[in-house]
Amino acid sequence: MSDNEEKAAGAEGASNDDSSKDNPDGPTMQKIEEIITIDPETYDLDLNHQRIGQIEGLEPLVRIERLCFRWNLIKKIENLQTLTTLKELEFYDNQITKLENLDTLVNLEILDVSFNRLGKIENIEMLTNLERLFLCANKIPKIENLDSLVNLTMLELGDNKLRKIENLDALVNLKQLYLGKNKITRIENLDKLTNLTCLSLQANRITKIENLEKLTELSELYLSENGIEKIENLENNKAIETLDLAQNMISKIENLSHLTELEEFWLNDNSVSDWSCINHLSGNSKLVTIYLERNPVASDVQYRTKLKLAIASLTKIDATLCR
Repeated sequence: MSDNEEKAAGAEGASNDDSSKDNPDGPTMQKIEEIITIDPETYDLDLNHQRIGQIEGLEPLVRIERLCFRWNLIKKIENLQTLTTLKELEFYDNQITKLENLDTLVNLEILDVSFNRLGKIENIEMLTNLERLFLCANKIPKIENLDSLVNLTMLELGDNKLRKIENLDALVNLKQLYLGKNKITRIENLDKLTNLTCLSLQANRITKIENLEKLTELSELYLSENGIEKIENLENNKAIETLDLAQNMISKIENLSHLTELEEFWLNDNSVSDWSCINHLSGNSKLVTIYLERNPVASDVQYRTKLKLAIASLTKIDATLCR
């Protein structure tokens, strides 16, 4: 699984702990000036895991391009206005409650405020050069205020409180969209995202595969941990190479013969009991990996042998290489 997929599932990392067993009054904060001596010539600065509570004293960084504050105790984005050369800014796993004070950072290409306490997407309209935006594991209830970010190619909003896919029409250059671990009930409002190659909607409340007709460039589709009962409506998605439908309610393998580029098919933890429908995959000549464990068919003592006979191209079954 790629780094982006792990983020899509909202499963990597852990939030900062406000408590401290050694200090009943809370964790001891550190000032940046106590940790490092600022070098004005610095292009890349990592201040990770330093118990920093406040951003301050960075004005001398007139050439800085990458600034990283992972795993700190920062509650507010502030005092960055002069760092206009910044291209990458990271606040992964802090205690930030609001996106603010970023307007002057117009050269930013990557912004990561994942694993914080954000309640809204706001105040990033000026970041028109942004290409990758990570906001997973927050408390965001709505997709909004992204229309100006037309250069965005990757958007990560996994593990929030989203209930609807909306307000994405302006993001015509988007290639990767991660919305896993939310409360989304329907696939919709994606027609304008014709450059999308990866869509992750894992761990939502979706019951039907639909409204993907315009996404003809889609090569990765992740829909595990939903309530889907039927494989359908993928006729236009002929570029799919990876299809993840694990942990759903699917009882039949069907409507996949046209996916001639399919290489990986994950259907573990479903309800497939009829061996005859597995022959449906015999024409998918590029299929090398399949997951069918914890389906009724997997209880057959000849399970692996039958699968290999039915699909000659397989090299891996349920994470185990074929002999």
